[in-house]
Amino acid sequence: MADELELLRGADPAPPDGPHFGDGPLDHNAERRLEQLLRDPGNGLPTRPGDRGLLPGRLRDLLLPGPRRLRLAWGVVATGVVAALTLTLVLSGPSTPPAVAAPRPLVVETGSTPVPLHRMAERAAALAETPDAPRLRKGTHVQSWSLGMSDDKPPITLPEERIVRWRADDSHTELVVATDPRHPGRPVLSDAGGEPHLVDDGHVLLDRTYPPSWSDAPPKSPPPRDPARLRAYLMEAQYTDTPLTTPELLDAMATLLDHWTLGAPESAALARLLAGAEGLRPVGRVTDRLGRRGQAYVNDTGGVRRMLIMDPATGAVLGLESTLTAPEPAFGVEEGDVMSYSAWMR
Repeated sequence: MADELELLRGADPAPPDGPHFGDGPLDHNAERRLEQLLRDPGNGLPTRPGDRGLLPGRLRDLLLPGPRRLRLAWGVVATGVVAALTLTLVLSGPSTPPAVAAPRPLVVETGSTPVPLHRMAERAAALAETPDAPRLRKGTHVQSWSLGMSDDKPPITLPEERIVRWRADDSHTELVVATDPRHPGRPVLSDAGGEPHLVDDGHVLLDRTYPPSWSDAPPKSPPPRDPARLRAYLMEAQYTDTPLTTPELLDAMATLLDHWTLGAPESAALARLLAGAEGLRPVGRVTDRLGRRGQAYVNDTGGVRRMLIMDPATGAVLGLESTLTAPEPAFGVEEGDVMSYSAWMR
């Protein structure tokens, strides 16, 4: 088994100690090694006399015959390497470097033109006047990534998808699964039960139906369509009587979107409110973690960079990313590590 693992590690073009994270692009050397592997297993895998006999039967059948099977074999090898490295992260001590890194921060496209927030608010308001504009719906559909940290284990990223749907009788269902759309089909880290462990992609973490309930307190009550009233609503949802700072406003917005799927009028009110937020500046175009194009707006406060992503056509909020701008050695996190990310869908 040890020899087989060495063969798998040797086939990995992006080892955990390389210059790139495992979920990022390959460097030139790694691309060359991958191309060699796909063309000729003898060039990509370390070989010694007798190595052929070390491969398990299924891997031997996949790796050694023609090019079409070899491409399939690379997928098997890569999955094995990811699983082995992830297990190393979960089972090793605090001195081991994280094998599965946090997602890289979203990157603004070079040369893209920033769109001011007031322009986004205008687009959202124009959409709200159309007859087929999206309508407010209670419940949410959100994909999230969060960085789990402790002082005795390396940080790990926990990706989850959550769907909440409300019924006419005010009962609702909540479904939470462990999944990462950036790596479909791969095992996913979860901390359900208190300890990090691997689960299958799509593993159900929670599937529950709740009895009828109703509240007229934010964020469970419907959000208003007026920016001033919406500001007061979000302050109440945050249990404060003082004006919200920009980071607090963005956090309150996230709480709102975790309860409601906004219609066009509500999105227009939120866009107008965000347009007046201090220190939230446009930076250009990004592609979010679900492959959607958006306009990004950034606020740097207290060692954290928050990036708001908005739909350039509708002015609706697509996502919110929080990234460290200073390292936290006690928790094993570095400058640029993504602390959390949420991508909301209709």
